[in-house]
Amino acid sequence: MTSEKKRLRVGVLFGGRSGEHEVSLASAASVIRGLDPAKYEAVPIGISKEGRWLVGAGAQKMLPEVLRSGQRVVLPADPNASALMPLDGTGGGQRVDVIFPVLHGTFGEDGTVQGLLELAGLPYVGAGVLGSAIGMDKDVQKKLCQHAKIPVVEWIAVQRAEWERDPKSVLLKIEEKFRYPVFLKPATLGSSVGMTKVHKRAELGPGLELAAEFAMKIMVERAIQGREIEVSVLGNADPKASIPGEIVPHHEFYDYAAKYLEEGTQLLIPAKLNRTQVKRFQEFAVRAFQVLELSGMARVDFFLEKRTGKIFLNEVNTIPGFTSISMYPKLWEASGIGFRGLVDRLIELALEQHREKARTKYSIELPEGAGGALEA
Repeated sequence: MTSEKKRLRVGVLFGGRSGEHEVSLASAASVIRGLDPAKYEAVPIGISKEGRWLVGAGAQKMLPEVLRSGQRVVLPADPNASALMPLDGTGGGQRVDVIFPVLHGTFGEDGTVQGLLELAGLPYVGAGVLGSAIGMDKDVQKKLCQHAKIPVVEWIAVQRAEWERDPKSVLLKIEEKFRYPVFLKPATLGSSVGMTKVHKRAELGPGLELAAEFAMKIMVERAIQGREIEVSVLGNADPKASIPGEIVPHHEFYDYAAKYLEEGTQLLIPAKLNRTQVKRFQEFAVRAFQVLELSGMARVDFFLEKRTGKIFLNEVNTIPGFTSISMYPKLWEASGIGFRGLVDRLIELALEQHREKARTKYSIELPEGAGGALEA
């Protein structure tokens, strides 16, 4: 008689100290529902807006309840632990086998949590420290893509300190570079938080002030009149691209409200494109994934300019939304991978990447007796 195969304990990490906290809860709930109960045991791990880590008693717990009354825990930066330890020191730790971060924005998608997971020796879904940090900083992201001959929307980056020190010169620099309208947004945030479309100088200062509330660096970009095309990418060393989809917002642009609070935005899957365009979008998406040194998953957002027909990469998201209306899982579903299969594949990729990292030597073995010279 064979024993029942042990289920993997998947820590679904959600919430966080970010302007995208609420979006994360919706995504995490979808991921938990998508975990195959025959293979996985979900461990909901919430991070409050104040940075407290709390763990739920089981996947049946509502995620807001985990944040209100979950057990306070800490993840030790110790690869021998592999467990969430109670903060009050009572009882044993909760073992986790792999982490599925569903954290959007600051302190979750920017490499900080990924660094902790590396120190803890835990496999985790998605990009590593470097890829996450690059993916979060849209200015650095664009520079690398531009260097790799991937077309990007024209932009300049403005430091918050520069804006606060000499606002007149910043306004002049922007108006010398661009004609209105322009887009302003925090360089290190997503979900269109703090984003403004500026049509005239009177709107420029308030837009910069808003973006500066959410980041130390502000992106100023030429407004593209065109279609918004998105491609999902999946894989590690050999990533694959989904069929492209199109966002048709009911607002002037795809802002936070259009994404999460209101109905009316259309998701067209597949996007109405010719075969050559589909191939170009997929090629650019995979190339950006590789240039930014990503792994696991990413959603790559583009513009197709109406006047010229040119393709421009807008940005790459290393932890895309996983809600019921999110493009990342919808594009894979249309490409032949259902939600449960997608979650399963992402966990497989996390374990595969962890095994690959484990092959790397991080220390050297000295010949017997050689240590004396170092000690002298």
